[in-house]
Amino acid sequence: MQALSFVSRQLARLCLLVAGLALLALMGVTITDVLLRLVFRLSGGALNWGVVGSVELVRYLLMFSLLAAMAASVERSQVVVEAFSHGLSPLFKERLGGFFLVGFVILGVVMTLGLWQEAETAALRGQVTQDLRIPMGPIYQFAALLCALLALRSLLHVLLGTFFATDGGGVHHE
Repeated sequence: MQALSFVSRQLARLCLLVAGLALLALMGVTITDVLLRLVFRLSGGALNWGVVGSVELVRYLLMFSLLAAMAASVERSQVVVEAFSHGLSPLFKERLGGFFLVGFVILGVVMTLGLWQEAETAALRGQVTQDLRIPMGPIYQFAALLCALLALRSLLHVLLGTFFATDGGGVHHE
């Protein structure tokens, strides 16, 4: 149990790092673009600087940050409705919570396979982004990797919640 928890925590840290870096880059692109547009307006159009492909960059950085954050917080992402479970023991609630994460495992696997197939197709066709001409294959591959991390962390918490739940709970609430 300790090894599974350790692996899950390390993967969560990695995902949070990816999400944080993607958000910082997203904010940097956005702030730079807004400031350069302001300079353009204040100069009466004389200084026509801008961030080429800013919308494209923000789109993919947002996708990476959301996928990474989703993988990082999978064990805390469920909304618990106490109306139906208030009479259940904490041990059963913890096992039930672990069982429900199977849905995230399936979601992560399906998204991983779909994105990986899209990456292969994009690589074969030579697809690139519209403005910056960045190859789409690696973008889809990185997104597939983040979805695989979602599936893996969900699977770890399925095992922790289903097989290693304690009467006091706590497996999903580190």
